[in-house]
Amino acid sequence: MKKVPYRNQFSKILGLSLIVFLLFASSLTAQEVAVDATATEAVAVGGDAVKGKSLFNQNCAACHALNRKMTGPALANVESRLNEDEGLEKDWLYSWIKNSPGVIKSGDAYANKLYAEYNQAAMTAFPTLSNSDIDDILAYTAAPAPAPATVAGGDVQSSSSGSANSSGVSSEIILGALVLVFGLLVIMLLLVNKTLQRIAQANGIVIEKENAEKRTPIWKAFAKNQFLVLVTAIFLLLGSAYFAYGWMMQVGVDQGYAPIQPIHYSHKIHAGDNKIECKYCHSSARVSKHSGIPSLNVCMNCHKSIYEYAGNPEGPSKEDIANGYTNEFYTGEIKKLYKAVGWDEESQKYTGVSQPVEWVRIHNLPDFAYFNHSQHVSVAGVECQTCHGPVEEMEIMYQYSPLTMGWCVDCHRETNVKVEGNGYYEKIHAELSKKYGVDNLTAAQLGGLECGKCHY
Repeated sequence: MKKVPYRNQFSKILGLSLIVFLLFASSLTAQEVAVDATATEAVAVGGDAVKGKSLFNQNCAACHALNRKMTGPALANVESRLNEDEGLEKDWLYSWIKNSPGVIKSGDAYANKLYAEYNQAAMTAFPTLSNSDIDDILAYTAAPAPAPATVAGGDVQSSSSGSANSSGVSSEIILGALVLVFGLLVIMLLLVNKTLQRIAQANGIVIEKENAEKRTPIWKAFAKNQFLVLVTAIFLLLGSAYFAYGWMMQVGVDQGYAPIQPIHYSHKIHAGDNKIECKYCHSSARVSKHSGIPSLNVCMNCHKSIYEYAGNPEGPSKEDIANGYTNEFYTGEIKKLYKAVGWDEESQKYTGVSQPVEWVRIHNLPDFAYFNHSQHVSVAGVECQTCHGPVEEMEIMYQYSPLTMGWCVDCHRETNVKVEGNGYYEKIHAELSKKYGVDNLTAAQLGGLECGKCHY
């Protein structure tokens, strides 16, 4: 029997790879990330900044910001600034916040200066705020600004890499260790295969490859079978006709259509997070055939004060970051709104120079089809989501329903008419209930399937 060289090499390589793997594993498990984040809230002398922040958001944030002029002046360090620039004490602030019109009528010089500077718009009086509440608000305005949170895509990546570096372990090291282990396993398999071949040769075992018998190709066998060819041709013809019919039936159906708008508008934020009712923006849906595109002044009702997007307290999701929907992105879209409507942030005034926004229409019925929003929204009480889908979850608005004739007809057949409290339908409902022998009438039974209702 021949001696096979390197017969113990396999065990040596295996032992070496196990040692290397254990070394890497111990180094990875021994290092732990220790993150001790301690958040401290500033409490100024004479007030609690934490309570002041809540009071500020409830009473002041609609017209004031800390570091920029809005409907009212910026309020960062307002107490110290008034004392240094105007010589006014805190008692003046107490009187001004509780009864600003009274201070103006008293002839106070600085109060009348503010009144004239801000277009003679007096600040809302807050007589219910106590002196301690005002102290808390002033403490919040005097507190140092918090460090900016890194929530953008690049910042997330850098923070993750920073945490990896602080722990002493990076993804590159882990990947390198896995590649090394995988390479060792490949080498071990090659050595085992070589060793087994040497053992077989030493024992006189000859490994021969069996020659595969030549067979008739499948396509030739199929071509010779006329029955299979006929059945296949019939299936191909039927399948082609089915898909051709389906394609032609989709002509003019734009379900799922989601165009990119010139100014990004997130229904998920407005209708979802902020619970804004659909008919606040699309007010004409109550009284008109069309729901209407909201004019930009409707947007400015809120965005005169909301000049940047602060986002949710938990920050943007990973999906939002992957799609580029960061706080900075939404703030940039608000700037586009300002440019279109001609709003100057610094002076808080309209410049008179505006630009039209070329919105892209999403839902569009053919000219020969009549649809009245007010009839469905105000009379029938149909919810917007019935036709437009869960708009409160849509980042980009898209056509949810097919809006085909069959879809409308099915709705008329299945939807009961709400006649309670509607005198117009009382007599009709009584007569038609006797005719059809039912308690509830569908839109179809009231004539909702007549051609002239939608086509005229």
